Amino acid sequence: MIDERRRLPIGVQSFVKLREGGFVYIDKTRYIYELTRKSTQYFLSRPRRFGKSLFLSTLKAYWEGRRELFTGLAIAELEKNNAEAWQPYPVFYFDFNKDSYQRNGALEDVLDEHLRGWEEFYGGKQGQTLGGRFRSLLQRAYEKTGRGCVVLVDEYDKSLLEVMGDSELEEHNKAVFKGFFSTLKSYDQYLHFVFITGVTKFSKVSIFSDLNQLDDITMQPAYAHICGITEQELLAYFAPEIKNLAAAQQLTEEDCLVSLRQMYDGYHFALRSQGVYNPFSLLNAFDSEMIGAYWFATGTPTFLTKQVKKVQMEASRFTNGNIYATEALMTDYRVDNPDPVPLLYQTGYLTIYNYDARRQRYVLGFPNDEVKYGFLSSLLPVYTPASTAARGTDIFTVDEYIENGNIYGVGDIFKALFAGIPYTADDAPFEHYFQSVIYLVFTLLGRYVHCEVHSAKGRADCIVETPEYVYLFEFKVGKSAQEALAQIEEKGYADAYKADKRKLYKIGVSFDGEKRSLEEWEVRE
Repeated sequence: MIDERRRLPIGVQSFVKLREGGFVYIDKTRYIYELTRKSTQYFLSRPRRFGKSLFLSTLKAYWEGRRELFTGLAIAELEKNNAEAWQPYPVFYFDFNKDSYQRNGALEDVLDEHLRGWEEFYGGKQGQTLGGRFRSLLQRAYEKTGRGCVVLVDEYDKSLLEVMGDSELEEHNKAVFKGFFSTLKSYDQYLHFVFITGVTKFSKVSIFSDLNQLDDITMQPAYAHICGITEQELLAYFAPEIKNLAAAQQLTEEDCLVSLRQMYDGYHFALRSQGVYNPFSLLNAFDSEMIGAYWFATGTPTFLTKQVKKVQMEASRFTNGNIYATEALMTDYRVDNPDPVPLLYQTGYLTIYNYDARRQRYVLGFPNDEVKYGFLSSLLPVYTPASTAARGTDIFTVDEYIENGNIYGVGDIFKALFAGIPYTADDAPFEHYFQSVIYLVFTLLGRYVHCEVHSAKGRADCIVETPEYVYLFEFKVGKSAQEALAQIEEKGYADAYKADKRKLYKIGVSFDGEKRSLEEWEVRE
């Protein structure tokens, strides 16, 4: 039987390959028309696997004059009366995606490989520095063609992100950038168009301090949808795939769309912009006809999760909508800044929820369930490294006990879980530490969880709800579980559930700071 499904461009980052191979293409070419008329030098930051490389490849084909590839696309109509359109320009495309930079000299080797290829065509001078060779190439290309050069830089920051934690190599790669890309300012007379992409905008990296003429369009509303897939694009381009996925999952098409939104939608790259879907995950879901965690499966930087724990950031803040940042904090990442929020936002683990105009700050949170559960799953081993091997069984057992009201069984599992946690010098205070672990476990189980729940007389540490039960937790360090239960009663934490028909359990939990263990788990109905 012939597979009549359409070709989906999973992993296809070449516009030429995509168009010549008959892959489904979401037309983003109107943005090229707008960019070429607004300014000449740009920077765009987006998370990994979000279509930056494909857009840059599309720009490359446009500036090379490959008109035949754009037949039927928006820009073909927009440029139809432009006599200057589709003239070829000399294009210098730097692709930093395909190499590893975790060794000395790796960045120089990549730059040298790019330059040697162009020098074979335009000619070049021997014995110059990398920056000198690039300047010579720009001048020679301009003289040979009579046209300004187009410089496209894909994932400039890969050589910096890969070596985070190795300060010596990081500073070395920054210095290489300073000596090379400062050319783009000093040789402006030979340039026609520049477009640089990356995941982050590293503050104090010379590509930005030297290139202050770059137009950063990262958070501009006009370009909020330049990468990613909008709801309108999803419905317009993928109707057959939605139908097939719904049938495979035994869902109505409407319910299938609800599941896709919850799992992959919700990224906001500008204030009050429409949300966009993660294209990598969406395409993989259509291809496999399974709704899974595809983007997150490609890996989470351990630096991020370790930094969250190191700065004692409350795990519950990620889902409670109380992570705040200014625009300056979100767009400029400084390595010496211990706050993980800027990098969490730029790498796609947080997105814009709202904006507080009076305080001039953004409200951030998880974009969707794929990111939420994936990130929290990665965060849990940072808190409980010694229990990694047995975690799967423990979590599912906890789920079973919670569902059936076996709260003493839950206590036994948590005692075993905490018993294997080693001491490290950067540990957070015990109450925060253990509360975070419990919050992470219950949230990953998909339960309705509140941590630090306010009432008129105080705050309950954690409340977990199921269709049949309500579990109200109070944690104490260096005090007894009975004192924890007494506080629940005294503060009236259970008052909100008096009319609730579900069975309510009050759980007092005592931690021993010196032993670093859960010592008491007392339950009162």
